[in-house]
Amino acid sequence: MRKAFFPAVALAAVIVSCSSPHAYYLEGSGQEQKRMEALFNLLDSGNLSIDERFAVTHKISSFFMDQNQLGRLVSFLADEVAGNPDGPYNARHLLSIAYAYALQGADSIAVLYFDRIVKNYADLEIGGESIHYVCLRRLLTLVADPGRRIDYRRELISRFPDRVDMGAELFLLGTEYEATGEWESAIDAYRRFLPYFDSEIPGYPDATQYARSFIDLATTKKDWAFDTLDELLGLVRKAFDAGDSRSLSRLRAKVGFFAMSWNQDRDDGNSQVQFDLGAFMPGRVRYADKLDPSSNAREAFLRTTGWTERLPTWYLYFRKIDFPADPEVHGRWEWAGIYFGEKLQ
Repeated sequence: MRKAFFPAVALAAVIVSCSSPHAYYLEGSGQEQKRMEALFNLLDSGNLSIDERFAVTHKISSFFMDQNQLGRLVSFLADEVAGNPDGPYNARHLLSIAYAYALQGADSIAVLYFDRIVKNYADLEIGGESIHYVCLRRLLTLVADPGRRIDYRRELISRFPDRVDMGAELFLLGTEYEATGEWESAIDAYRRFLPYFDSEIPGYPDATQYARSFIDLATTKKDWAFDTLDELLGLVRKAFDAGDSRSLSRLRAKVGFFAMSWNQDRDDGNSQVQFDLGAFMPGRVRYADKLDPSSNAREAFLRTTGWTERLPTWYLYFRKIDFPADPEVHGRWEWAGIYFGEKLQ
């Protein structure tokens, strides 16, 4: 990657006439106008080295940016790139154009430029920062399509492993593969993520548990899933009537099963525990004749009593499985967890 530098350039103040091809860029008066005229005259002189030309171009574009003259900035740099199609600093000029469009709220046009830089121009390092890295970061911020995001994130991971939080990038790559239905790739990304269990991913407070559950759901025999809620409830009630804790244990979900109080966060990781149901059944556990009124077409609650003296009331929680990665189980019913105590209003 080429490192840019900014040599001191002697600015010769040369007055240009109103017929100058740069007249559009020379609005203003006094010292400011003379300074810009001198800079443009230097560009036209033919006496600048490649790096000196970039330094002058950068000074002009910085002035337009500082003055919020974004239209002039875009026009000036577009002309510079068109006039020097093989210029080694064109990626930097196009990056400035992309930022100018973004500042004007034209994100869709900015995306075109960020994408063009990554795909069509060699990387360039300015001030210790890779332009391709900057563009990929911006693209992941601006582009919503998961298929395109996969391409950008994979490139970010493969080219800049030392500049990214690898755990966060692999996990988010997994979610994007999920969104496109590429289940095997999602599993692979989540498996690669698991060693980075200390990574913090915004919006996923327990990303490690999520990734493990996804992998387990994809790879475990799901004999706890049932076609209908009535079928599952019938077996649960039968086990209660017989006082058969072993049958109950076989019916609960083997992935992601939780047991928690109503005010606990189901995603905090501490709720997903396994324990012996029989140890909490000193006598016959009774269940309500009907499901709780808050039940709906996708989840259901069954009130039960007769458990331990300290917490005699438990609500069994049933839900439809949401896992498109496995069409055979997606939409079936599972006993997913337990809420301790009376239901909060």
